[in-house]
Amino acid sequence: MNQTERIGFIGLGNMGHPMAKNLENAGFPLSVYNRSPEKAADFAAKSQVCTDISRLVSESDIIFTMLSNDDAVHAVYETVLQLPIEGKLFVDMSTISQECSTEVAKLLAGSGAGFVDAPVAGSTQPAKDGTLIFMVGSANGYLLKVKPYLDVMGRETLHLGDNGKGIAAKLCINYYLSILYQGMAETVLFAEKMGIAADDMMRIINESASGSGASRVKTPLLVNNEFPAAFALDFMLKDVKLAVNAGADYPMTDTLMKTYQGAHDKGFGEQDVMAVIEYLRKQNN
Repeated sequence: MNQTERIGFIGLGNMGHPMAKNLENAGFPLSVYNRSPEKAADFAAKSQVCTDISRLVSESDIIFTMLSNDDAVHAVYETVLQLPIEGKLFVDMSTISQECSTEVAKLLAGSGAGFVDAPVAGSTQPAKDGTLIFMVGSANGYLLKVKPYLDVMGRETLHLGDNGKGIAAKLCINYYLSILYQGMAETVLFAEKMGIAADDMMRIINESASGSGASRVKTPLLVNNEFPAAFALDFMLKDVKLAVNAGADYPMTDTLMKTYQGAHDKGFGEQDVMAVIEYLRKQNN
């Protein structure tokens, strides 16, 4: 790793903020930018807070982006592509369509810049703990250059092929999670109908072969019936739609779309994805 490399980070939302903090805490020379500047305020003591993307890009050698969707990625990189970026390397960790990711990669290459797609498995707590899993699509040389920084933000980096393969894996794992979360919600509702409390049911799940990191993280939400957003339901709906557009067409696909779209339409979109249980409860009643 080149200790003189200057790092930029664009997008300080629920995931991006703690990820950038881990880079800052590791002592890397860091510049940050967020569309809502108040989210960057607590970086001012140790890092460079930029008020526009052009300044951040000009001051950085490697630029990480963590954005919400295709539109946000297009907006940021449209600005980037108007700048002198030859020799710079961009690492996008957003969950977006494969088409958007590969298009950005080609446009950057045309301007002499490199690109890595590196979406993550893990939500806000792993982002804080630096235990995310990165799914990477890139040329191997680019991966070697960015891996030391990914190692600060995560516990594992999987190189899955060329640009677009990281995004492909991300869509697959989030499709699985959409099934898992709906399945947990339905199981707790069925348990309640059978006279079994949610905390007892989730303990059975978590202590058996059915348990997983995902089920254990979401247990307090299901037991307390409170859904502050670690991963908003609207993001899951977005990801299911991305999976459908990428070719997911299986027995559960239509059900997942109907459920998460229905929950969004009933006003649960900004709550955590496990608020899907409240939507299903109302539907069942």
